[in-house]
Amino acid sequence: MKIAILSQEPSIYSTQRLKEAGEKRGHEVRVINYLRCYMNITSHRPTAIYQGKPLVDLDAVIPRIGASKTFYGTAVVRQFEMMGVFTANASQAISRSRDKLRCMQLLAREGIGLPVTGFAHSTKDIDGLIEVVGGAPLVIKLLEGTQGIGVVLAETKQAATSVIEAFRGLDANILVQEYIAEAGGADIRCFLVGDKVIASMKRQGAPGEFRSNLHRGGSAQKIKLTPEERSTAVRAAKIMGLKVAGVDILRSNHGPVVMEVNSSPGLEGIEAATNLDVAGKIIAYIEKNASKGSDRHDG
Repeated sequence: MKIAILSQEPSIYSTQRLKEAGEKRGHEVRVINYLRCYMNITSHRPTAIYQGKPLVDLDAVIPRIGASKTFYGTAVVRQFEMMGVFTANASQAISRSRDKLRCMQLLAREGIGLPVTGFAHSTKDIDGLIEVVGGAPLVIKLLEGTQGIGVVLAETKQAATSVIEAFRGLDANILVQEYIAEAGGADIRCFLVGDKVIASMKRQGAPGEFRSNLHRGGSAQKIKLTPEERSTAVRAAKIMGLKVAGVDILRSNHGPVVMEVNSSPGLEGIEAATNLDVAGKIIAYIEKNASKGSDRHDG
């Protein structure tokens, strides 16, 4: 098969591992910077063009779209869908999961456990917004933030009010969520391929850090999921329409709650913690599904 990895960074671990895993299984794999693709949008012969040459012979693409480039990145993925190329994640599913508010609303509609979450536009509604999530301490998130950036823990109502006012003064969209103290600065990353959790790890934040992101000094270890946690992760990814996903869960007093559904989950942390060939499992999923015409995604 001919597989393209849509990535801006050919040298990062996740991209390298996917390329290596694909080649190890006998496929021709190339890394394509999707920001340098341009498109010919026609009714009968849509094409994607890279470095002056049409990409006409691909069997599958693996989107690794950066959060800040979601609009253009998903447009490129959608173009491949129009061309009949199998995509590991559909453009619409990536867009859904990247919009944190939309993601939360879709999960809530289907009864998935979530932290109590509030959203408002006007700073005049701050007191009511804080009350909605049960008061301080609470977590304030920029809708456009990733990897723990734009996430603030406000321990008092005064601090929460100041942060919300500052973010709104920048005309930023924010979510306000209850702080799950019992999680102890730890979360669980469930890595899904197809409709199964194929690996899971517990990420523990560094001392004094409530965010568990590994690049912020957190640590990770393999963990066994409860049946409820596994079911929650599978349902969350399915609701988003993602076939390759990282679902982040907190263990709360009222069961597992989903914090985020990630459409381009990193491979380094999960492979190191679990000693599993996650990249190989993604390639195996593509091998199994890329030839099924009925399984190709709609734009």
